[in-house]
Amino acid sequence: MSQPALQAEHEARPRRDDSGDRVVERPHRVAVAARSDDVLQHGRTVLEVEAAALTALARGLDGAFTRAVAIIQGLEGRVVCTGMGKSGHIARKIAATLSSTGTPAMFVHPGEASHGDLGMITAKDAVLALSNSGETAELKDLILYTRRFAIPLIAMIGRPASTLGREAEVALVLPELTEACPMGLAPTTSTTAMLALGDALAVALLQSAGFTPQHFAVFHPGGKLGSQLLRVDQLMRGPAELPLVAPDCPMSEALVVMTEKCLGCVGVAATDGRLLGIVTDGDIRRRMGTDLLARRAEEVMTRGPLTIAPDLLAVEALRTMNSNSITVLFVVVEGVPVGAVHVHDCLRAGIA
Repeated sequence: MSQPALQAEHEARPRRDDSGDRVVERPHRVAVAARSDDVLQHGRTVLEVEAAALTALARGLDGAFTRAVAIIQGLEGRVVCTGMGKSGHIARKIAATLSSTGTPAMFVHPGEASHGDLGMITAKDAVLALSNSGETAELKDLILYTRRFAIPLIAMIGRPASTLGREAEVALVLPELTEACPMGLAPTTSTTAMLALGDALAVALLQSAGFTPQHFAVFHPGGKLGSQLLRVDQLMRGPAELPLVAPDCPMSEALVVMTEKCLGCVGVAATDGRLLGIVTDGDIRRRMGTDLLARRAEEVMTRGPLTIAPDLLAVEALRTMNSNSITVLFVVVEGVPVGAVHVHDCLRAGIA
């Protein structure tokens, strides 16, 4: 047999590894120069298919969603999110979103649940199980466990007549949808719909609980998000660092206080502690004269200066300073200064 024929016969035989088992090879990728217009159209098609599914999901939202929120609101424990494969990845994200918005949640892998992790789920919890088919084999033991111990089961499924749909107290049913994968096989549209539905649950629970930016800051102390959620009282300089003088204080003394406290200004306070005004570098320049040092602080000050409350977000303080071209704000409670925040304090904290 010729060499080319021998090579062709060899390539036609299935490859086997050292143990003799057949090796399934992936098809070779062939580099094809795709037109950019075609690539863009493929991308747009996927987004349009998934957007249409989300629109249908929103229109079909019904009383089951309300019941699911009510079940979770009444929990003493956690929402246990679970799912297999791609649904499991979405379940992990939903658990993270719930936890970060005030609803305690965790993820339990259904395969591990059958080997001891069922003990992580208590009678005070509820289970949120994700499965497009509703027949995921790995969920069987977990479903039986919830039925045995009367643990609320919320299903997020594509088929309401499935095993999971029948056993759940509440079934959040996805609309009839087409996967964006051209073969209709890879979970794409279905997982997008599950992710969006999980976000809808988290936000509905957040709003019902009266969750505020201050609560959010407690769960997000790190990184850029954490810095944007700092409160003024977490950033401000305390009472000992405040440059304050009486209204009748000579400007010669006021300038000394202003220099010592390094805020570029001095506050003028009444005998009862209320802030009456503020003397800034600009005020001094505008009133510059041979008699400046002999004048009283109340003669030079700007009355009714801008102030801020200690429980507001520091980003609001920065916005106020930027919009009014000032560099410092006194922090007041019922008109009495309790601190001060400088624009440099905000910038050092990463607030922008």
